[in-house]
Amino acid sequence: MEDQSVVDVGDVRLAYRTWGESLGSPVVLLHGLGGSSANWEAAGSLLGEDWRVYAIDLRGHGESDWPDEYDFELMRDDVAEFLEACEIDRVGVVGHGMGGVVACMLAEEHPDRVERLVLVETPPPFRPDEPAQFVPEGPVDYDENAVPAVMAQINDPDPGLEEQLGQIVAPTLILAGGPESTMDQGRLADMASLIPDCRLVTLGGGHRPHERDPGQIASRVTEFFTS
Repeated sequence: MEDQSVVDVGDVRLAYRTWGESLGSPVVLLHGLGGSSANWEAAGSLLGEDWRVYAIDLRGHGESDWPDEYDFELMRDDVAEFLEACEIDRVGVVGHGMGGVVACMLAEEHPDRVERLVLVETPPPFRPDEPAQFVPEGPVDYDENAVPAVMAQINDPDPGLEEQLGQIVAPTLILAGGPESTMDQGRLADMASLIPDCRLVTLGGGHRPHERDPGQIASRVTEFFTS
């Protein structure tokens, strides 16, 4: 059964959805740019059969506040404060796209809080050969001011972020969308090679495998978190 709630973190109110028993081991799901927690609805419901699942609307998206101030660092800090507000100690984190970047930075900054990490079609912190572009899909439910801020960091990442991949201590699983994805799959392999305890699995399904085949994502996450 899905529940929806809000929590204040600093000067931002975050909306989130939950599935699963309240005493279950916690898993946090983070959506991609232009998305919301609704993107995780099918996978989150399945994961809720084994875990206590929290899917957050990141700032500027969905039902969370749209504060007109955006970058990955702010989103990372929002999620860290979300964990504090919800009294969650250690957690498995699953991030798609932009949410995967936030999840990476959370694991780097708070290694004591992130027990395991899953990155779904997450842009690596390398300058792309050609600038990535964002093409919205469906109705807009996000602050359009978030797009240029996020895309600027994806297309011109801080050089230190590549080095920081080596600081991730959480066992990590990278899930790639295969040849149907618009993301450079070779660069995902490069990112995996820089994370100390990391495995790369190509699922297929393009850039949104968690929406195209939520059952496969849920089973992969559960298998990884219990291995």
